[in-house]
Amino acid sequence: MSLIAMAVYSTETNKKDECLAKTLKSLDSTVDFGKHRLMLSVNGATEVTKRIIHNNRDIISKVFWNDENLGTAEAINKIIRERKPNEHVIKKDDDLVIHNVGWADLMEECISIDSKIGVIGLKRKDLIQCPWHEDPTFRTKLTLLPHTPGHKWIIIEESYDIIGTCTMFNHLLLDKVGYSFQPGKYGFEDNLMCHRSKISGFYNCFIPQIDLDHIDPSAPSYQEWKQKHSGDLFPEYYKLVHAMISGEKSVYYNPFIEK
Repeated sequence: MSLIAMAVYSTETNKKDECLAKTLKSLDSTVDFGKHRLMLSVNGATEVTKRIIHNNRDIISKVFWNDENLGTAEAINKIIRERKPNEHVIKKDDDLVIHNVGWADLMEECISIDSKIGVIGLKRKDLIQCPWHEDPTFRTKLTLLPHTPGHKWIIIEESYDIIGTCTMFNHLLLDKVGYSFQPGKYGFEDNLMCHRSKISGFYNCFIPQIDLDHIDPSAPSYQEWKQKHSGDLFPEYYKLVHAMISGEKSVYYNPFIEK
């Protein structure tokens, strides 16, 4: 069983309600909700957003209605807090349509075969990571998971950084690092989780064979804000990474512990 965690941010400006509707329809078609749970953490909603969520309550276990935009990480953390013992968490964006039935089961199966996988993600079509990339930063490695006769062969693509459009966090990793973390409200939480995974002794990978479409139609003004926000925070992100690698900063984070 896995807990699917989705931060929802729909506004009149970013016009993402149609994305949310398509995303939930995709989940309904491809996920066995007898095995997995879906929870939403809503950072922004229109009246249309509320209707879409209401119309899909049969597949949604719980909804957190946040009073403000908490940012991606803290919104997701409300859901991670709900995970049961030994339950993996799938962080999924609200603008992603997945076409293959059973993708969540396949992610679980990969981790059950190799528990050293910390973060495993589905691979978007626009990513540049590949085995033949000239830059070692983006060079990946195709690997066969250990195989038992009579079971299917599974190929994974080892990569340091797994973009977080749809990623599963091994419950063993979450036991070590706690919760998601980012320096601002948008960006870098996925990169930081991958660093924390590697520092904690795990490795990260894609499942490249799953067919999916990233359908974000965000208005130019919203895209410009995301780019500027991420750019402004990059120096802080860079310092955080090196502080964790050096041991100056712990990879463990728990926002729910009283200071």
